[in-house]
Amino acid sequence: MWEWFQQGITGLSELPGYLLDANKRIYGLYLLGALLLAIPAFYLKYGQFRWRDFGRYLFNPKIWWHQSAKLDYGLFLLNKPLKALMFAPFIVTMVPIAMGLSGALESLFGVIPPLSQNEAVVIASFTLLLFLLDDFTRFLLHYLLHKVPFLWDYHKVHHSARVLTPMTIYRSHPLESYLYACRMGLAQGVAVGLGYYLFGPALSMFDVLGANVFVFAFNALGSNLRHSHVWLPFGDRIEKWWISPAQHQVHHSDNPAHFDRNLGSALAVWDRLFGTLIKSSEVKRVRFGVGRGDPGHQTMKQLYLKPFTDNWQRIKPRLSKKAPVATSQMD
Repeated sequence: MWEWFQQGITGLSELPGYLLDANKRIYGLYLLGALLLAIPAFYLKYGQFRWRDFGRYLFNPKIWWHQSAKLDYGLFLLNKPLKALMFAPFIVTMVPIAMGLSGALESLFGVIPPLSQNEAVVIASFTLLLFLLDDFTRFLLHYLLHKVPFLWDYHKVHHSARVLTPMTIYRSHPLESYLYACRMGLAQGVAVGLGYYLFGPALSMFDVLGANVFVFAFNALGSNLRHSHVWLPFGDRIEKWWISPAQHQVHHSDNPAHFDRNLGSALAVWDRLFGTLIKSSEVKRVRFGVGRGDPGHQTMKQLYLKPFTDNWQRIKPRLSKKAPVATSQMD
């Protein structure tokens, strides 16, 4: 128990480092990129640009100090130590998956010579493999969180946000965060195991400041505007391939016509394959939230406990059904 407590304290102390870590969404350079991209978005919206008006628009206190935003900040602070205390020992990790997969492939197909000895080819292939597996598994888990009712009860915490800020990315129930952590271990393990089998042990990736080059590009090109009030579309042609900030805002819409749409993180191809893509040009107005049927995510207590009570309400009717009573032939 003491070790878990220490993990919680350590997790809390790491939070300021998010601004300095290129693998975190709120890394300083990513925030700067979002700020710069917000300038043309503001100009397109209002047809003029003045720094004072832009500052008031971007840092509108009605958004940043909205009760919904305050809940985001609270979850950001509390979830890190909670996850370290409760779930750290049980998260699926990369190494056993990678070793198991490479061993299974060798048993099934035998040892093969590396597909390429060219270092640049190996690095490029492995970097792309990592990105594609990570992005697809994110989409797949996100799809399940929307489509499986018991999982939706937890993901609804994220969608209950009434305003969006870059901190809304951290508005998630700890159990959902646990599933995403296991997903990451699984995706990375499969990528490393497959890469080891195809190219040998000399695996590395193209990175920028320690982040996969594709992930860095995704985050630098306005990922923090996805959770914001800044409407930034990419145009129909690009949005067929790459999810724009505006498309993700549509994903957060409280309009039932927009539910379960644009589930992808970076690539839009998964949404096209599953029939869940909608382009920002097809949407006229967006208001955030989960609609009229959600009055219960207004406090920290509700954010943490309501998913469990919602799960219970789904289970309760099944448990209350009585099995037919057997009768004697003599009755």
